Amino acid sequence: MELSSVVTPLYQFHGMLFCFTAVFFAGARLSTAQELELRVETEIFSSSNDTPVAHSLTLFRNGITWDFLDTGMGSNQEEIIVHDPNRERLVVLDTGLKIKTELNTIRLQRLDISLSAWAQKSSDPLMKWAGQHDYSDMLEVGETVIKLDGPRVHYDVTFTKNNNPKAVAVYRQFADTAILLKALMRPGGLPPFPRLAINRQIEKVCGIPSEVKLSISPKVPLVPGIQMRSTHKTHPQLIEGDISRIETASAQMSVAELIELDDFIHRRLKQRAKD
Repeated sequence: MELSSVVTPLYQFHGMLFCFTAVFFAGARLSTAQELELRVETEIFSSSNDTPVAHSLTLFRNGITWDFLDTGMGSNQEEIIVHDPNRERLVVLDTGLKIKTELNTIRLQRLDISLSAWAQKSSDPLMKWAGQHDYSDMLEVGETVIKLDGPRVHYDVTFTKNNNPKAVAVYRQFADTAILLKALMRPGGLPPFPRLAINRQIEKVCGIPSEVKLSISPKVPLVPGIQMRSTHKTHPQLIEGDISRIETASAQMSVAELIELDDFIHRRLKQRAKD
């Protein structure tokens, strides 16, 4: 499958992964959010392909989260998201275009309200279903699996229990923020509310997923649906090379051109059309 055919669902799915990816070890240093040091390495697969279509590395250090997404679109093409919850700030960097955009979490909170209202007015049963906030009666929670079914869509999350609820809560803060950011930057996809509901349930049972599956059936016959799967490898501390990667990203951020979000999205779409 050509990468261009999975870019949109890929980004939607990658946004969902922030709900799911961390497998927190009890030995992780996490008496407070600022003391967290953790790395999560994720591979994303499309359909039944055994070759990942994207790879992401998420690093937690000193109360800040650095997320590096490589879609394989070129050695210089990488998206880096920096989340600083203490300052309620997000920065998104495109290393290839050397541009960045900043926004605060209040804008994402407003998106939550407007996106739900828009989806509820849709004539598409799937979009309307995904625009609601309460899925408590629809979630199927097992010992190691959480499932959620809607019109043409199925979520299947395999998880393991974790005995550190503080770790789960800290990651969920980043997870929810990242999901809404993806919805803001790449509109037109499935609303994030089913994923947020699963995230809430996962926190309730202190379970951290090890594999996530998402399938969306097509509206009409003979048209391919969407099948996405992710696997996750987690380490309770950063490893050699992680600090230098953060330092390199910080240097790239400092020299990148700061532009408004709309311009940032436009330039990236224009570049992808060339690719």
